[in-house]
Amino acid sequence: MNDLFTFGVLAFTSFFTLINPLGTMPIFMTMTSGLDKKARTKTAYKASLVAFVTIVIFAFIGQLMFKFFGISANSFRIVGGIIFFLMGMDMLQARLGKVKVNESEVKKYVNDISITPLAIPMIAGPGSLTNAIVLMEDATGTPQKIVLVASIFVVMLLTYLILFSSSKIIKLLGETGNNVLMRIMGLIVMVIAVEFFFSGLKPIVIDMLK
Repeated sequence: MNDLFTFGVLAFTSFFTLINPLGTMPIFMTMTSGLDKKARTKTAYKASLVAFVTIVIFAFIGQLMFKFFGISANSFRIVGGIIFFLMGMDMLQARLGKVKVNESEVKKYVNDISITPLAIPMIAGPGSLTNAIVLMEDATGTPQKIVLVASIFVVMLLTYLILFSSSKIIKLLGETGNNVLMRIMGLIVMVIAVEFFFSGLKPIVIDMLK
């Protein structure tokens, strides 16, 4: 029982740290600033749901997918870094804040950003996907696998609640505050992108040199 509890704590803390919903919230706020509360809530719900399904799928069949397609977690980090960098450039120039969504385009816009980049790779990124694969391999029995899935679900629920509460913060900041925050987060996202890119590139280069 103690081993099961320890495994659950490990799973929860590792996923919460890697997903970092508090760090995702400012980006979510800037990308949904042109939407009403209902649309933002729907975006948060869909992004959390898609991320949950993606992480669980990778937990069970991720290793097989990696082997089948001949790809690695490092490749995921490189691609994630490129996506983050391009998104950071847009945020730095306040392009995301200038997006005005018509009522007829709200549904399409919500579907677009809730899947990419919010669900993948912001929430279900290379780190959380790799973590899911590793922990599933460490799970020795059905109880631990159930605890792992439950831990992922709890983290996704917390992520949804944190993103949902961003609506109140948007009202407090106003348009000027939102644009300032977006530019600051743009710089941070670009730094994260560089770290992601080179953390994936370095092992590949070392293998090539060997």
